[in-house]
Amino acid sequence: MQKRTRNVLGSLVALALVMAPAAGQSAQYWQCVPFARLVSGIQIFGNAHTWWTQAKGKYDTGGAPHVGSVLVFQPKGSMKLGHVAVVSSIPADSVIQVTHANWSQINGRRGQVEENVTVVDVSPNKDWSNVKVWYDPIGGLGSTTYPTYGFIHQDQTAIALAAAFHGVQSAVGVVTAPADAISDNADRLAALIQQSLTGSPPKPN
Repeated sequence: MQKRTRNVLGSLVALALVMAPAAGQSAQYWQCVPFARLVSGIQIFGNAHTWWTQAKGKYDTGGAPHVGSVLVFQPKGSMKLGHVAVVSSIPADSVIQVTHANWSQINGRRGQVEENVTVVDVSPNKDWSNVKVWYDPIGGLGSTTYPTYGFIHQDQTAIALAAAFHGVQSAVGVVTAPADAISDNADRLAALIQQSLTGSPPKPN
């Protein structure tokens, strides 16, 4: 395990240096899968919707979020390959924040990274099987509900890989797109949960 971790850590650092954009180059276009793999350290490859079955026997999975876990979305509509997002915080029982790539169009461009994006559990059994996700162009959660498979949890190797990525993140040249900012304010969280039920943007404080 330690040898594997060292080998992949070395590869991760090398990859980050290769991917670092030279001065004047455009920002990196990120797909959700390679970005989630780098940020979480979970070493699964292939289209996003295949991560759930690939994780079986390799990683712990479940219906409850942990910081650093990957939320796997099922295919829906134009999102034919699914989606993956990394849990960055858990501000409330039914609210998480994720860091993910290629979700919102920012200034008309896709392929960008968004940090601390609000995701609300709207599943009947409160098992995160259906969620609403903040969409930057509309400044809210909207009315679309997305089905998910659940969360893939990090193991010790994944944690080490994630730490290595964060150590070289500046070299990768990630450009983070604007995301919604929520605090630990109970009223703000309540407004977001209410929005998940109604589809209406929360009223300004």
